[in-house]
Amino acid sequence: MSESFSNDYLLYAPFPTASTLAQWLQESNGITRQILSNLAAEEQLVPQLDILNPPLWELGHLTWFHEFWVHRDGQESRPSFMKNADYLFNSSEMAHQDRWSTSMPSLDSLLEYNHSVIGSTQALLSTPIDNKAAYFIQLAILHQDMHNEAFAYMWQTMGRSRPFAPFTNTNKFEAKVQTWVHFPKSTIQAGSEQGSGFIFDNEKWAHPIDLPAFDIASAPITNGNYLEFLESPENRAQSTPVTPPLHWKKEGGDWLERIFNEWLPLNLAAAVRHISYFDAQRFCEHSQVRLPSEHELSLLMSQKQGAWQSSNLWEWTCSTFAPFPGFSADPYVEYSKPWFDGSYQVLKGGSSFTPDRLKRVAFRNFYQGQRSDHFCGFRTCLL
Repeated sequence: MSESFSNDYLLYAPFPTASTLAQWLQESNGITRQILSNLAAEEQLVPQLDILNPPLWELGHLTWFHEFWVHRDGQESRPSFMKNADYLFNSSEMAHQDRWSTSMPSLDSLLEYNHSVIGSTQALLSTPIDNKAAYFIQLAILHQDMHNEAFAYMWQTMGRSRPFAPFTNTNKFEAKVQTWVHFPKSTIQAGSEQGSGFIFDNEKWAHPIDLPAFDIASAPITNGNYLEFLESPENRAQSTPVTPPLHWKKEGGDWLERIFNEWLPLNLAAAVRHISYFDAQRFCEHSQVRLPSEHELSLLMSQKQGAWQSSNLWEWTCSTFAPFPGFSADPYVEYSKPWFDGSYQVLKGGSSFTPDRLKRVAFRNFYQGQRSDHFCGFRTCLL
């Protein structure tokens, strides 16, 4: 964490009021504690997979991250509330596989650590704060929001009951009849403008992009669309056909879909989810369409609702996660810079487990193309 970084983060104004930050923190941490507080001993154990983290480690990590940046100024020389926290919970130092074999503090100890750290921040928010404190408190809250969503898709992966109520109700979601939304050739501003509030460093800075004319689907690809592709003679004839998503199964002649711990009849009109980037690409090749770029999808998502339909999912784009011109890292250098290696794809939008404060059009989510465990789907463009 000694790498150089810019001081741009001090300019990410306007900042929310202290009372708004206090409310966000209460909401986000309340969800975390709701998930973890009643976790049975057997639920603290998860399989050692690349896409999972032990829940106790995850709780320790998000608390440590908050304390490290908000109360320790990013300095290991400043002591933590918890012994060995820097060794145990720094995701840049603790190898992923070691999170299962390393002895962790008890759940009660971790909840007390969390209580102490968050309580200190709430006390800080009862007094006037400067831009630096406001930035790091927002960073910590949004980081925790991301981990809460990670708990949700980890629970989905393992078939556990829903860990917290979604922010948007998708039970009755059905994709509307798809139309093609035409955008003429244009020049758009990609990235984030200065003075637009909190941003992440990979959004720096706004710059013009020339977009050729394109046509993009008003609605996401549905379960019905995807099932038709899976069962097509062309897919079945492939030497390695695309297989059904892991949360689908067929009983007799009926397809079922698992939503957390419930198997339900597959809703053909619902947006298809848990599809990897690579399988989305295979769908596009079969259907003679393509995935949108991040700039094309951003332009669609900046239009008024009614012109297009949200999938309530993160949506894959064909854009490789890469720095914008003039990129500079912010103090949490590990947020973006290590992942500019060409193996991550940009996703846009947000799922029903993403709070609105993260659902900004300029926000760039990113995952490796083989991942499908997060709440992801896609829509298409004409060739």
